Amino acid sequence: MTVLVTYASRHGATTGIATRIADTLTANGRDAVCTPIEDVDQLEEYDAVVIGSAAYLFHWLKPAVRFVHEHAVVLQDKPVWLFSSGPLGTAEVDDHGKDVRETTRPREWAELVPLIRPRGDRVFFGAYHPALPAVGLGERVVRRLSAKSTTLPAGDFRDWGDVEAWAREIATELAAYTKSA
Repeated sequence: MTVLVTYASRHGATTGIATRIADTLTANGRDAVCTPIEDVDQLEEYDAVVIGSAAYLFHWLKPAVRFVHEHAVVLQDKPVWLFSSGPLGTAEVDDHGKDVRETTRPREWAELVPLIRPRGDRVFFGAYHPALPAVGLGERVVRRLSAKSTTLPAGDFRDWGDVEAWAREIATELAAYTKSA
């Protein structure tokens, strides 16, 4: 069983998460290939797919959304998982007591989840390094606004234990899927 782990990333944090997922799947008996979303043309050769994207201002990157729409028919017939990276900081709940990972789910998931029916999805904390150049107008605006506040904390907030645990869950589900198929 070959698993495609594909992703859209601006600054590399999501690339790191996708790579860790693929490495963990491989270490747990799954043949995983990690490829940027723009380099994937066909899905037929893969038995399962994990799709990830960075999220900015509650939105997945456009290439990831476009990818899901373009491949929806094929994805509907495969085991699929979605992930997003984006929230920054170490607080797991917001000022209103709500789980940060839940409140920062990409808005596109409301449309994409019913379309392709993934077996699971996960929001992971991301990373922000202010020395890297901003990509896109929205990112430039947010950086300017956050320079006057603490809304955009700098650092790497990815929880590798969480990423690896989720990938092991996927590997376990795939083992059960293989036995039942």
